[in-house]
Amino acid sequence: MVNGLDEVEKAKLMAAKYAFRLILPSHRIIGIGTGSTVEKFIQLLSEKRELFHDRVFVASSIDTALKLREHGFNVLSTTTIDKIDIYIDGADEVDPEMNMIKGGGAAHVLEKILAYNAGTRIFIVDYTKLVSRLGEKHPVPVEVLPEALLFVHRKIMELGLRADIRRSRGGKYGVVISDTGGAIIDVHLDKPVNAAELEKALCGTPGVIGTGFFIGLADKIIVGHPDHVKIFEKP
Repeated sequence: MVNGLDEVEKAKLMAAKYAFRLILPSHRIIGIGTGSTVEKFIQLLSEKRELFHDRVFVASSIDTALKLREHGFNVLSTTTIDKIDIYIDGADEVDPEMNMIKGGGAAHVLEKILAYNAGTRIFIVDYTKLVSRLGEKHPVPVEVLPEALLFVHRKIMELGLRADIRRSRGGKYGVVISDTGGAIIDVHLDKPVNAAELEKALCGTPGVIGTGFFIGLADKIIVGHPDHVKIFEKP
């Protein structure tokens, strides 16, 4: 098991290193996502901080913003910009069509906003994140206004889906609240679904802020293996 974990960590680093080489001088505003693979990417940035002293960064979460600030990077609020040159993020699942599930860290709403508004979207994952269908390993997180939490939970159950209100596993008692103020409902996909149609149905429910489905939002997905990377690109 230890060796297996070591291989996954090596794979994450391989993906992060490849993405690092894709940042161009023209990329002045850089969006950064959240997660363990992204942490490795931030560490690589910090080791070459002199190359990025004149760049600005936009973070998808408070945690990422703090990590960037700790390394001395200039972090902008999303309220001060209207575009991003390049966005780097991870994912919880990636299917053969380059669609993804994100939101294990409950940052998916702002992550989706950043990805949607970026000129180039690059996602870095290790090989364990590849699945034959979305929902195979992870539930789809749905962020909801707290005032609508039980209403939305009931509506999801009426769609014939299994859904759990996410609660903290440590550090905080009670329901998980995201950086953007929403509660999280985890929707389990026990059988294959049309992700685009389910996304539309969920987002059409009053009170839903956004889901962890990332459909058609990746320009390039870098899959790290212990000794190489595999690249998926949008046609």
